[in-house]
Amino acid sequence: MPELPEVETYRRFLDELLLHQTIVQVHVLDAHVLAVPEATLRQAVQGATVTGTRRLGKNLFLELSTGQVLALHFGMTGDVGAYRDEHDRARFTRVAFELADGLRVAFIDPRKFGRLRLASSVTEYRRTKKLGPDALDLTLAELQESLRGRKTLIKPLLLDQRLAAGLGNWIVDEVLFQAQVHPKRVAGSLTPPEVARLHAAIGLVLRTAIDAEASYRRFPTSFLIHAREWDAYPVAGSDAFKVCPVDQEVIVKKYVGGRATYYCPICQKEQ
Repeated sequence: MPELPEVETYRRFLDELLLHQTIVQVHVLDAHVLAVPEATLRQAVQGATVTGTRRLGKNLFLELSTGQVLALHFGMTGDVGAYRDEHDRARFTRVAFELADGLRVAFIDPRKFGRLRLASSVTEYRRTKKLGPDALDLTLAELQESLRGRKTLIKPLLLDQRLAAGLGNWIVDEVLFQAQVHPKRVAGSLTPPEVARLHAAIGLVLRTAIDAEASYRRFPTSFLIHAREWDAYPVAGSDAFKVCPVDQEVIVKKYVGGRATYYCPICQKEQ
């Protein structure tokens, strides 16, 4: 699933291609991804100029000269691309936006869980979807207030998009690892220094991922992500386990709040 770092990479890609460009035609190859009638989409987008690109969590927005915004959500497998000739079109292109010079910018989604929507503004979209601030914009004071007195476990609470938009499953695991907080800690039990570490870790993890253009194998070796399922950290010659990159302790995998969760029992002690 495209997470905040991937979507920020998409935003930068689209910003280079679409900013100040006019969309002359909309090609709908599969209306399943439209959360708005096709005729309404065409009326809103065709002839409009893209005046800006924005992102809120995992949602990407094209700001249009009409004052409306086109919201792109990428579901499980969404992506973006560009092509000029039909034979270069990505196989799972669902919608393409054609520019005056013939370039077509594609919304790609093999599993078709992504959606295109129209909204009057990013603020209106955020209110309708009940999203919190973008995770990169979340202040320490906002985080402290969100955790104060909460009896919810910290892992599922951080996944709640009403707290902060854009924190996905692996990101929260990494944030908790970097902050040395156990995923089953009660949120309201965190001390002020722990909340400060948590806030710093959110920024560290997200900025690291964005700087790496969401290529996770380029992350520092001190990151937990290297000990998840796709990298081998064998213990005693076995590839059946992964170990912590800090202390070589076997990484624990459990389900917390219904989500697969990885953590180090030494770095992240349960209290």
